[in-house]
Amino acid sequence: MVAVGAAHAEDIKLGILFGFTGPLESITPPMARSAEMAIKEVSDSGALLDGSTVTPVRADSTCGDAAAATAAAQRLVTADHVNAIIGADCSGASAAVLQAVARPNGIVMVSPSATSPALSTAPDDGLFFRTAPSDARQGVVMADVLMKAGLKSVAVSYSNSDYGKGLDEAFEPAFKAAGGTITISAPHEDGKADYSADVGALASAGGDALVVIGYVDQGGKGIIQAATDSGAFSKFILSDGMYGNSLIKAIGAPLEGSIGIIPGAEGEGHTKFLTMAKAAGVDGTSSYTGESYDAAALIMLAMEAAKSSKSADFKGKIMQVANGPGEKILPGELAKGLKLLSEGKPIDYEGATAVKLIGPGEASGSYRIYTIKGGTQVTDYYE
Repeated sequence: MVAVGAAHAEDIKLGILFGFTGPLESITPPMARSAEMAIKEVSDSGALLDGSTVTPVRADSTCGDAAAATAAAQRLVTADHVNAIIGADCSGASAAVLQAVARPNGIVMVSPSATSPALSTAPDDGLFFRTAPSDARQGVVMADVLMKAGLKSVAVSYSNSDYGKGLDEAFEPAFKAAGGTITISAPHEDGKADYSADVGALASAGGDALVVIGYVDQGGKGIIQAATDSGAFSKFILSDGMYGNSLIKAIGAPLEGSIGIIPGAEGEGHTKFLTMAKAAGVDGTSSYTGESYDAAALIMLAMEAAKSSKSADFKGKIMQVANGPGEKILPGELAKGLKLLSEGKPIDYEGATAVKLIGPGEASGSYRIYTIKGGTQVTDYYE
């Protein structure tokens, strides 16, 4: 049955709720621009819901301030009248917005980068999805990476946030089960001016390397800076939140040889996205850019599948367009996907990150393992 209101063109608005200020501010602009690439692609095509246009509306989640994220989301819904939200970017902000804004207002959220395992079981009324995998998987992958690298004894410093605590809780048992030893596991607070005391405790415990689960523009960077200044550690293991050129610029040569983990996929879709991003002046290799493009694309494709821009109507179509069966749709082929859906034909949206949604609507996910060599992140393998 075709939903009421699909018979005429609309100006659909999509909120982009990312941390334009805060601990991830250096990686947020490429993420936002990647989502806007998908929005422009669809809007320019005229293929969505009888020629509807789509307009992005940015709002600042701050990443770390749940109250600010909630207020920003509320404005998106009540003042800007968005049809759905791409975001939030960070786990704590996503959890707060989901319960305080999305559920009460029946608004779909698709986060490209909120990874806390707690979000897998949060009540969501079928409104919350994510194109990034849960840290329940990243913790296992991180443990495997360390064992392959011969690093069997590590100290851990994690951000005292939903993200940091969630990933630490996934990593520690996986590493111990694999035969590894954790000499110390200590939280760090973001926003401190001096991390020398934190690093002193980590150094006393020792280890083959220091695992840093944190934010690239905040406490994680501070921990590494203090550790290199004091010579406490010479090798670092970097979680996904620590991926960014700003870290390499800030720390420099002492990061050489450090190993990092970031969600990522290889294949035709990834290659096409990188080409499109370069043409648009966007750094497609930056964190969660492909996931941001995919989050926006899934929302708009689901709208066409439901013949409605209303969250209540299209929330049930997101898993369907993401997983098929149907014709595979890659970046740059959104108009094709929309046309097939308008004809009642199924699609399998593969996108930039080989999208496959599982369980409560989160990515099954693969990870790119890299080593910092010569001041850049060199890919070692995918897992």
